[in-house]
Amino acid sequence: MPWRLIEDDGVDAAAGLAADELLAQRLGAGTSPPTLRLYTYRPHSALAGRFQNVDNEINVAQCDAHGIEVNRRPTGGGAILMGPDQLGIALTMRGRGDGQLAKPRTLMQRFSAGIVQGLGMLGITASFRGKNDVEVDGRKIAGLGVYRDPSGGLLYHASLLVDLDVALMAQVLRMPFVDLDDRELAMLATRTTSVRAGLHRAVSVAEVRARMAAGFKSAFAVQLEGGELYSDEKAGVAALVDTKYGTRAWVHQDTTVEDTTGGARTRTASGAIELRVAMAGPTLKAVHVRGDFFAADAAIIDLEARLRWHPGARDKITATITEWAQAHPAESVATDALIDTIEKAVRQASGEPYGCFVTPEQSHA
Repeated sequence: MPWRLIEDDGVDAAAGLAADELLAQRLGAGTSPPTLRLYTYRPHSALAGRFQNVDNEINVAQCDAHGIEVNRRPTGGGAILMGPDQLGIALTMRGRGDGQLAKPRTLMQRFSAGIVQGLGMLGITASFRGKNDVEVDGRKIAGLGVYRDPSGGLLYHASLLVDLDVALMAQVLRMPFVDLDDRELAMLATRTTSVRAGLHRAVSVAEVRARMAAGFKSAFAVQLEGGELYSDEKAGVAALVDTKYGTRAWVHQDTTVEDTTGGARTRTASGAIELRVAMAGPTLKAVHVRGDFFAADAAIIDLEARLRWHPGARDKITATITEWAQAHPAESVATDALIDTIEKAVRQASGEPYGCFVTPEQSHA
């Protein structure tokens, strides 16, 4: 069966997200075909992940001041800023009965093949990395998510950075440890890249969209037929906006997961390690690594990327740090001390006494 290809520009947040969920719902029910939707949002939309607390992840006051819509995706992952220079990619496929693609990371890795091949057609070498990112030379160019509808349909989501206004993103998304000064914005920019940055030219969104369509056609060995939403699908989208995506109850629902921060410092023979962590419940949202040790910028950027949205348990941290150290054998950072320092910071964020932190009150002093 050929896939339907839908191309939209300037969609509003509620309708755009409602359309994606509805297509997954109907695909599972057998009333809509597999659909690849390549679209842009009107400037701009700040979209939280399914299980995030909007107020923790998005500066709603700044969004109001800039006329930026705020909403919540049906897919997981972190908050993103979408607009004319970010290509939204939504793919609906059948999910039940395919045990090989059962795990979310496996699902997203399979989905990423279309993006990786599309970028390759543009001349950019990319790869799926970590939990849910597509990266170019260790820098994020796309974030992925997946949603399983009760009907059996799967929705894959991606945001592909054709370009990015880092300063605006830092204003409207609550970026851990970013103070909006030039140095921090420059550091933030080193963690991401875009299609235009990779090609060193002002490539159009239309060209990127065409290559993405070709990439998915090749990666999944399917034919694509241009189309649009059916009339009954449009009615379903409008109903889903009214009952879900256009409601405060959906956008601002309380996830009951508390955000906390902590810090720790350890002196080693190779230099001091200074760490700050941001936590969402027991999960590491972000880790900020500084100190007077010697290490390549790329290695520290890679370390911070590996620890984003990472379990806070010591054994999980140890496994990741060990893999990182094996990937960067030339670095002088003492891995045991690094693991201990992260654990101290995590315990401080959790309000637990550890080592020199005698009580939670003192640890936050």
